[in-house]
Amino acid sequence: MPKLLFADDRGNVYDHPDLDAAVRSGDEILATRERPLDLPEGASLCMLPGRRPVGIDPATGDPLVLHEVKIGRKTVKPHAVGATLPPGYTRTFLPAAARAALPTTGEAPILPQWAYTAAALGARGPVAWALHTDRRSHWSPTAHSTEDLPDLVDRTLEETDNPIYRQLARCALEWRCFTAQNTFYARDEGAIPASASCNASCVGCLSEQQEGMPPSSHERIPRAPSADEMAEVALRHLARATGRVMVSFGQGCEGEPLTRWKEIERALRRVRAETRRGSLHANTNGSLPDALGKLCDAGLDSVRISTNSASPDLYAAYYRPSGYGLEDVVRSIRVAKAKGAYVALNLLTFPGVTDREGEAERLCRLVAETRVDQVQTRPLALDPDVYAEIARGRGGAGRAIGIRRLVAELKAARPGLVVGNFSRAREERARTGRRARRGRAEAR
Repeated sequence: MPKLLFADDRGNVYDHPDLDAAVRSGDEILATRERPLDLPEGASLCMLPGRRPVGIDPATGDPLVLHEVKIGRKTVKPHAVGATLPPGYTRTFLPAAARAALPTTGEAPILPQWAYTAAALGARGPVAWALHTDRRSHWSPTAHSTEDLPDLVDRTLEETDNPIYRQLARCALEWRCFTAQNTFYARDEGAIPASASCNASCVGCLSEQQEGMPPSSHERIPRAPSADEMAEVALRHLARATGRVMVSFGQGCEGEPLTRWKEIERALRRVRAETRRGSLHANTNGSLPDALGKLCDAGLDSVRISTNSASPDLYAAYYRPSGYGLEDVVRSIRVAKAKGAYVALNLLTFPGVTDREGEAERLCRLVAETRVDQVQTRPLALDPDVYAEIARGRGGAGRAIGIRRLVAELKAARPGLVVGNFSRAREERARTGRRARRGRAEAR
């Protein structure tokens, strides 16, 4: 069994000589026989301040909270250790950690918005409990944040005064968004920030947090761009980009693009009047089905619609929507499919909640009935204790079947379903569709 990791106050990481690693699923701490992965390139170990590590006593098999540990001559209060994963991986367990029953101020702060993953020390080094759900190498961390990126950004800013590029420069250099970086690399999927406001108030929002939560990890564009500004960025990228060429309106770190559907509609029509190259894609919460239909009519051929659940109460508790509900999100999926768009469900996953029997059953029914083309399994980036409190008593009930089995059941519910972490360009979708049709024909 992999060994328990813990950290001291300075963030130095140690492995425990005796205790095996434990993992967390929802509110449950347990030992698992699921094989972890060697820590992937681009992943990092991280300290969970104020959370005490929980290991497994190999003699009894029982969980044991590590309240203090002796390192040399010094006795320290250890902190739990987890991992953050690069794109393309979906965590299967959370870090096993315990908070003090009555934590003092600052002892166990709310954690910043990262997708904390169970980690340990294996035979060859650090390991993490995750699935490699998308192996497309063009999203590799080694291909991003390269030494020439600042020069590419500066050159673009010299060539155009479009304010969208000023926002993308911050996204690319300060926050290291790969999609924003692609806009300057002139390849694959390029980003187009589309909105400065939102009709939801997600608990885990990356760009606007309520008082008492950690600072936002990103900042939204200060002014919503015009149709011409968005069209200019799209046309420039579609004309120059290599690889899997597409542009995406709206990102997960900004406001909701459907609230500005009229401007985006004008941008789409201008783009398609000038070029047929590449894919036109949007990332959205799916709150306004009729608006999404208008965008599909204007040339949008791909959409990614986000949800954390197929249960209305759990959806509402996390998204805190204004003027819409989960039923509108489902109708958006149906509208986009009816218009011929490629539809991906951006499923925010959380071990021990998303994979409960009742939740899994509802998600499989949603995928089967709406016939979405893809499910992007995206680990929910939020303090595990915060989301566990939100999910407690809400959503589908039952035991957790595991993220690995949930993925398998989603595939079984919708033959031909693509499970991954990244959006597909038009040419990729065509190839995938041909393979799926051949598979169904062979099965018959």
